[in-house]
Amino acid sequence: MVSMEQKKAALHDKLQLLRSVTNSHALSKTSIIVDASKYIQELKEKVGAVARDLEEINAFPAVAVETIEKGFLVNVLLEKSFPGLLVSILEAFEELGLDVLDADVSCTNTFRLEAVGGEHQTENMDAQVVRQAVLRAIQKCRE
Repeated sequence: MVSMEQKKAALHDKLQLLRSVTNSHALSKTSIIVDASKYIQELKEKVGAVARDLEEINAFPAVAVETIEKGFLVNVLLEKSFPGLLVSILEAFEELGLDVLDADVSCTNTFRLEAVGGEHQTENMDAQVVRQAVLRAIQKCRE
């Protein structure tokens, strides 16, 4: 059977461990616990800040456009899909005069599009123009 002395010693050891983990300089049990509570709150705030930063990072779409023989290869990746996003991007292609020759799309949890867009005079169009049009289409859906 565990004696009262052993229980007190174990509690003391745990409080000292808590004190060291939280960088507390308190001596009383109550003060150590209060410092630990503040430390936990600070950690929660840091986790929240990191989560917000990740949301911001993930909110930005990954849009890559490269010129190929047939026209342009367009890759779009977003962590979140938006209603009407595919239609908006296809409308942007149409406004540029690009015909979708081949496409692979997934809109389940994330949004992923890989499309080949062809145009009669691709030499007159820059990949950056296509990329900016896709980014505007994405922004339009977010608003």
